[in-house]
Amino acid sequence: MTKRKYFGTDGIRGKVGEGKINPEFVLKLGWAAGRVLGNGDPGKVLIGKDTRISGYMFESALEAGLVAAGMDILMLGPMPTPGIAYLTRTLHASTGIVISASHNPYYDNGIKFFSASGAKLPDEVELAIEAEIDRPLVTVDPARLGKVTRVEDAAGRYIEFCKSTVPHHLDLSSLKIVVDCANGATYHIAPHVFEELGAQVTVIGADPDGFNINSKVGSTHPEALQQAVLQEQADVGIALDGDGDRLIMVDHTGATVDGDGILYIIARSRMAHPDGLKGPVVGTTMSNLGLELALRELGVDLVRTDVGDRYILAQLDANNWTLGGEPSGHIICRDRTTTGDGIVAALQVLAAMVLSGSNLRDLSMGMQRMPQTLINVGLGKAVPAEVMKNQAVVDSVAAAEKTLGENGRVLLRPSGTEPLIRVMVEGREATLVTQLASEIAAVVESVTAA
Repeated sequence: MTKRKYFGTDGIRGKVGEGKINPEFVLKLGWAAGRVLGNGDPGKVLIGKDTRISGYMFESALEAGLVAAGMDILMLGPMPTPGIAYLTRTLHASTGIVISASHNPYYDNGIKFFSASGAKLPDEVELAIEAEIDRPLVTVDPARLGKVTRVEDAAGRYIEFCKSTVPHHLDLSSLKIVVDCANGATYHIAPHVFEELGAQVTVIGADPDGFNINSKVGSTHPEALQQAVLQEQADVGIALDGDGDRLIMVDHTGATVDGDGILYIIARSRMAHPDGLKGPVVGTTMSNLGLELALRELGVDLVRTDVGDRYILAQLDANNWTLGGEPSGHIICRDRTTTGDGIVAALQVLAAMVLSGSNLRDLSMGMQRMPQTLINVGLGKAVPAEVMKNQAVVDSVAAAEKTLGENGRVLLRPSGTEPLIRVMVEGREATLVTQLASEIAAVVESVTAA
């Protein structure tokens, strides 16, 4: 496959004002996307964003570029990424555009796209957009310029969709829930979904100011949620990330349940119904070995892909399977929606709790996590491919794999969204796993600093 010049594993992302994340490039990106996705004809494009301050700037830049390419635009305002995917389908748009850096801090931002079907763009379409970016911008004839309107009921439409993904008779009135919206795009949506299904809801992380998105709250910082669950004596906590496509949960004791645990619970619940789970569960190279073993006990295989929900979805689509996800909390219930959706995934777990009469802790106990250590090493100016091929790094990985034998594994990979090398070691002995991960990370760090 041709190497992509601008797109990463999840759109285009970086620090605002640096590299490609600037108004000039984003305007050109909007124009190029309009040229490719409109295919020379007027088309309808949705634009939504999360709550970070730079969203206003990039919203305007995209708008200008798309209009110059002759595309009509429907503006959604703050809206979760999976909500934009859903509305792209139901409003019959040619594409949906998300302005978000997901779980990253406010000073980062990014652009990602959905196709008319609500799925991530195929590689060949991204390559076509990249080729167009490198051409001179030519505005269409004034008579063909696009128009811009705002969708006033976007939030309400998505709230109703989320509720429709669980049985219509589901009653959450027996549950006391704490919801952490990460000061992000779900702040005006997630609380209403759970309240309208009857739950008693306490909300944190729902006061965005443009700068506090993902700051000490949300799925990447569950400590605030853990504390709130204990203080409120709640049954369960739900932590979303800044754009609403990730989910981490907290049980009544304050213990976290990550994406692997959530996948296990949903898979087990689906198996209670004859047509509830089709095919294996799809995970990634980062999925815990404990998930694989627990699913095997249920008679279900775990199929691994590269890291990234686009690869999980591609595997699900290719085989018509229904469930996949990542430890970070990207959960795709393909029998419900087309992309990772934190609210929808949370609802599937809550439904499993209510229908089984079990609490979250009991439901998650069927999966025993293998000790796993993940260390992120900053790249600085180092080139990821060169670091990965460095002989000292290769030797350190080989030595660790020999020590672990068949009782563990080592994974070294560059992040697709940040300038990092991720070092992951997994095995049966926690002390050994931590030691080996630290040793490999120290070698990687010495190479990047050289």
